[in-house]
Amino acid sequence: MGTPDIAATCLKKILADGFEVVGVYTQPDRPKGRGMKLVASPVKEVALHANIPVFQPENFRDEETVEALRALKPDICAVVAYGRILPQKVLDVPTLGCINIHASLLPKYRGSAP
Repeated sequence: MGTPDIAATCLKKILADGFEVVGVYTQPDRPKGRGMKLVASPVKEVALHANIPVFQPENFRDEETVEALRALKPDICAVVAYGRILPQKVLDVPTLGCINIHASLLPKYRGSAP
């Protein structure tokens, strides 16, 4: 789960190391620039290039969204700058749990833009 360049870099490394990635969750495409064209996140671009299913929910409030994650049966979930606080019901899905990768030292440089 992730959205910006740092998350894409992590996804590339996970793939290069031979791990199976069953799905990628990223923020929905957002309009950018003067023409307000929808732009995919860097993570989505990497995932599509690697033929990995991409999920872009607005949130995890509805049970269908959480069920879609459960259906993937992930062993572990790596979260890198996803852009939202994940509810406990999402964190409980992977059999081995979740790991959060933060771009700076915690708690000293906490927040979304350390």
